[in-house]
Amino acid sequence: MATPFLAGLAVATAALAGKYTIQAWQAFKARPVGSRMRKFYEGGFQPTMTRREASLILGIREAVTAEKVKEAHRRVMVANHPDAGGSGYLASKINEAKDVLLGKAKNSGSAF
Repeated sequence: MATPFLAGLAVATAALAGKYTIQAWQAFKARPVGSRMRKFYEGGFQPTMTRREASLILGIREAVTAEKVKEAHRRVMVANHPDAGGSGYLASKINEAKDVLLGKAKNSGSAF
């Protein structure tokens, strides 16, 4: 009498485990495809660079010291320098961002 009971219990346990496995798999497949990394600013450059856009380019806050701006500029420029395979356009935008945050901005904008 105990054998059929244990067999039934095993079948019920397997069915319940299968049900939850299928539900977990469907939830896994339905999750957003995008990565879990932090979101970056999506969009193009503005015609006249603002302090907000400049801080987004350099990856710092708008109200930081000049030393932090120079440090961030160097870090971003090393990764995007044209001599190291980076884009000249991006390098000009990085330089413009530094100038805007340091208060040396010219009205002409980017060289491109």
